[in-house]
Amino acid sequence: MDHPPGGHGGQDQQPAVNQSAPSCYRHPGTETGISCTRCERPICPECMISASVGFQCPDCVRQGSGTGHGPTANQPRTLAGGSIAADPRLVTKILLGINAAVFIAVLAVGDRLVEDLDLIGRVQYAMFEPLAGVAEGQWYRLFTAMFLHQAMMHFAFNMLSLWWLGGPLEAALGRARYLALYLVSGLAGSALTYLLSAPNQPSLGASGAIFGLLGATAVLMRRLNYDMRPVLILLALNLVFTFAWPGIAWQAHVGGLIGGTVIAIAMVHAPRERRSLVQYGACGLVLLATVIVVVARTAAIT
Repeated sequence: MDHPPGGHGGQDQQPAVNQSAPSCYRHPGTETGISCTRCERPICPECMISASVGFQCPDCVRQGSGTGHGPTANQPRTLAGGSIAADPRLVTKILLGINAAVFIAVLAVGDRLVEDLDLIGRVQYAMFEPLAGVAEGQWYRLFTAMFLHQAMMHFAFNMLSLWWLGGPLEAALGRARYLALYLVSGLAGSALTYLLSAPNQPSLGASGAIFGLLGATAVLMRRLNYDMRPVLILLALNLVFTFAWPGIAWQAHVGGLIGGTVIAIAMVHAPRERRSLVQYGACGLVLLATVIVVVARTAAIT
């Protein structure tokens, strides 16, 4: 039965108010008996975040993990120390998309686009035209050639290899390290091609970067104590194909393989306390060697 206001005996009853209860520092009107275990400021149920002991306030959680380390210190990491991503193939998909977009552009525009983007040391494409090539200051060709394909089979083979090798490596290394591995390996392949090929010999394709991924896959499988036979057989077949098939820029394959292997060793074997320094230091050293090769070759043919 509902009782009218005034209740028993016709006397109004007022609820007791605890005047000494503190208020949440983020919501001054909300009283609470809970305090942050780190800063001891009062926090209400809306603000309290479970910790290993008691509760913490949002500010303390943002500032650190409660262990003296940075706020991301306790986040799960990949084998190489990268962040775990929701989509472990995102960078691989982007690289595939860039290669596909450039390939479509080549089909639409034709040979002129290839001549503008391929890797070539020094050449004059037509009478009265200026010299073109890396030796003429067009260093961007070392990079753009990595995304350039002209034949459908060449494009399809490289993209299938990128998808097959790239996904597991991206998941194991993390996005930033994986992207560094891909790009620096590709540039190492371009540099060796520029060094050893005839100045007027054009070269294109993602094969240098792909061979870098192949070398990194071998290093990763060795680090995880997996059966090495499948990847070694694949590597051997690719090397045989590289040197036996005419018209293949073997220099890009070898340069990418060496660069990718060196970088991958640093990625998966770097000591935890100096991991980033060793990993990106190795990328920097391979990149420095690439620059030295390119500068020396440019001086030799100009």
